[in-house]
Amino acid sequence: MQQQHWRKLDGTKLTRPIEDEVEAVLIQEKEMGHELKVCIGTDSQVKGKETEFATVIVFIRQGKGGFMYIHNETSLQKMTVKQRMLTEVAKSIEIAYALCCLFTVYNVDMEVHADINTNPNFKSNDALKEAMGYIMGMGFVFKAKPHAFASSCCADKAVQ
Repeated sequence: MQQQHWRKLDGTKLTRPIEDEVEAVLIQEKEMGHELKVCIGTDSQVKGKETEFATVIVFIRQGKGGFMYIHNETSLQKMTVKQRMLTEVAKSIEIAYALCCLFTVYNVDMEVHADINTNPNFKSNDALKEAMGYIMGMGFVFKAKPHAFASSCCADKAVQ
């Protein structure tokens, strides 16, 4: 995977690759006795000719809060709503795939969240079947709105 620039919620930039950071966190959290679950999601916002994407890796400590890492990216490619939704899913899957071996080794459950509405009255619903098939076909647990908080809440706040 190409080098991406990740940051913490407070804006601190990570100095090592995300895979190394995640492994260090998994070791540290296990040593502290925390039971973890990880949710990965992406959201986007169109601003003029640009589409801003934010991908998040959310770590949830069972009963003890959580924290996340954020990666922002901008695209000049013009996209339909469906293309944008599927691009969000592809960005989440890219990260999930890069990290899934670590989650397996450290016995951490992972979900991929899609910012897609399950209500057919919303435009994003057009991408629901493809997104679900894509995520589940990769062997990941799929969540859509209203259960997809990593993409619809966390990543939504991280889109700059």
